[in-house]
Amino acid sequence: MRKIYAIGIGAGDPEHLTVQAIDRLNHVDVFFVLDKGAEKSDLVRLRQEILDRFVTRPGYRVVLAEDPPRDRTPADYRAAVADWHAARAAVYEELIRSELGSSEAGAFLVWGDPSLYDSTIALIEAVLARGKVEFEYEVVPGISSISALVARHRTTMNQIGRAVQLTTGRRLATGWPDGVDDVFVLLDAHTTFDRFTTDGLHIFWGAYVGTPDEILLSGPLTPALAAQIREVRAEARERHGWIMDTYLLRRPARE
Repeated sequence: MRKIYAIGIGAGDPEHLTVQAIDRLNHVDVFFVLDKGAEKSDLVRLRQEILDRFVTRPGYRVVLAEDPPRDRTPADYRAAVADWHAARAAVYEELIRSELGSSEAGAFLVWGDPSLYDSTIALIEAVLARGKVEFEYEVVPGISSISALVARHRTTMNQIGRAVQLTTGRRLATGWPDGVDDVFVLLDAHTTFDRFTTDGLHIFWGAYVGTPDEILLSGPLTPALAAQIREVRAEARERHGWIMDTYLLRRPARE
């Protein structure tokens, strides 16, 4: 039977790969890569660098497919995401059906960890649910963006005995979550931290973490630091054509 691997490849540094990930890379016949266009060609290049460095098995193939476009200004956000996921599942299904032999192994190289802020597992399950192609699959964990972020800032994910929450800028905009002192915000295009510059918080921010283009800023979240992050972020996005950033907001725990 066909086999699919969803392999976490870390946040950008090839040395983030685990021994397990490297082992699975060398069991793969076909690597599937969704091309997000010229602006994000760096992401395709970094995946190829990982294969060049770690795959010793000869004869593997890399198959590129165009990533379906996503509506970024929908009237109904959830419906737009559902439509996008359905389009991506159709691409996954066609790749597995047409590019993978009946006894071959294929892989999707997942940025960070497949379990965190990524749709690969859900898309694989959606393909199986369609019932048009049979395969088994395995998930290989990777170093997540938040793990890399706190390591680079030499801090921890949470304070002793305190809760931590992962969220989006969209949800954080509705207010600080109850009962939480440490909040990770993923891919916040609207710099929602601006709303909290008078709340006595500390911010640990990073973009392109783990890559040669890494940018790190941290400190008490004052209006001045918020403005600096906005400026640095905008300049980096203009220069690269894309940005992947995340940050931790920390409220000092009160006993």
